[in-house]
Amino acid sequence: MPSLTEAVAATAPGLLVGATDWCSHPPGLDVVRIGGTKNPDVAAVLALRPDLVVANEEENRAPDLDALRAAGVEVLVTEVRALPDAFRELERVLVAGCGLSRPAWLDAAEEAWASVVPAGEWRAVVPIWRRPWMVLGRDTFAGDLLARLGVRNVYADHAERYPKVPLPELVGSGSDLVVLPDEPYAFTAADGPEAFPHVPAALLSGRHLTWYGPSLVAAPAVLSAGLRAAVR
Repeated sequence: MPSLTEAVAATAPGLLVGATDWCSHPPGLDVVRIGGTKNPDVAAVLALRPDLVVANEEENRAPDLDALRAAGVEVLVTEVRALPDAFRELERVLVAGCGLSRPAWLDAAEEAWASVVPAGEWRAVVPIWRRPWMVLGRDTFAGDLLARLGVRNVYADHAERYPKVPLPELVGSGSDLVVLPDEPYAFTAADGPEAFPHVPAALLSGRHLTWYGPSLVAAPAVLSAGLRAAVR
């Protein structure tokens, strides 16, 4: 899980022995790569003889975690659906799981979000994929962050957390903003906004919108700036 990898590495450099292929922060992270979150090389993980494996209930598959437990490895599984969950789980991973002192960056992140002021007020759709189009639905961490910044997600009450919605329905949803993060799908100025020709497009940093870790410190400012830039 990239955000958990960054959280551990930023707090205790050298503690990590392995990470997924998608763990890109901190820059220059030099550890064994064990595959993706959905297809980890369980044998490679076991070969590292870790004291603890940190996982996430949304990103990691139960059979892989069960295989690690069956081999005698302790597995800590996080569940994050909103910002308070992120703060709680980060402390659980770092302090209870890794035996570290609570890091200053975690305090700074809580302070940054405690004083956040909405960047505006918008009714928005938030695609996270295309081919097929998928959007943020109910109970998502990214949706909670956006709500705190003044973005009312059109699909926040959908039965699914990441529903597939046909583009004509998205375009006709009555939104006055489309929010396009650069991950998991890499939306760019040339790939995404053209599908929503009649509403402004906010191109946001996916790391600041979807990761929970040290990026949370700067996230309110970074995301607010991206939202405001879309409607200037």
